[in-house]
Amino acid sequence: MTQPPSPIRVTVWNEFRHESKNPKVASIYPAGMHETIAAHLREMEGMRVATATLDETGHGLSEQRVNETDVLIWWGHLAHDEVADVVVERVRQRVLAGMGLIVLHSGHFAKIFKALMGTTCNLKWRDEPADREILWVTRPGHPILQGIDDHFVLPQEEMYGEYFDVPEPLETLLISSFGGGEVFRSGMTWARGAGKIFYFRPGHELYPTYHDSNVLKVIANAVRWAAPTPPPTPVGYGRREFGWTES
Repeated sequence: MTQPPSPIRVTVWNEFRHESKNPKVASIYPAGMHETIAAHLREMEGMRVATATLDETGHGLSEQRVNETDVLIWWGHLAHDEVADVVVERVRQRVLAGMGLIVLHSGHFAKIFKALMGTTCNLKWRDEPADREILWVTRPGHPILQGIDDHFVLPQEEMYGEYFDVPEPLETLLISSFGGGEVFRSGMTWARGAGKIFYFRPGHELYPTYHDSNVLKVIANAVRWAAPTPPPTPVGYGRREFGWTES
């Protein structure tokens, strides 16, 4: 009998600072952005989802937790500098060994993202007033974009604009346009070691972005895409076939 595939072990990490300090953010995400994202992923078949936050011991990212995570989702903003370097290195090594990493919105400036990119990861931005964002699909048929039309609209978001100082990605999946005429590469992928990385731009804390069905669909698709896959078992190619003998 064929065994069912093991569930993808997902950890959603969030600073959880805006929600605890800003009543407007708390009204949108009463349990935190991490729990809003996690609640959606828990409805997906084949995922086992946990959360972690900055102020937990070890930022909720102990060696055991990181080693037992297949895909890590990261949201940070106010407190990038408070993330301990030992935790950053722990996560970096795990990505190189095959863990998937999904970096959301202002996580572009997180220590872990900058460590993996090797660049400043700086960009242009405009916070207020809220802007309309249109996300345009540039790689139709990509697994991360499954179920997404050729574009979708977020009525309220923070503007990010080019130039975005990151290495040339393997793939650019989404480009955003804003009311001020700015554009931004809003969905990009990289590989580092055996790990897959996806950066996804939307997610300013003042707007209900993580309640949007298209945004949540992209994140769920990205989890499946970024999850490590075991190497296939070779068929017909082994030591015996090549006349090798075991010592």
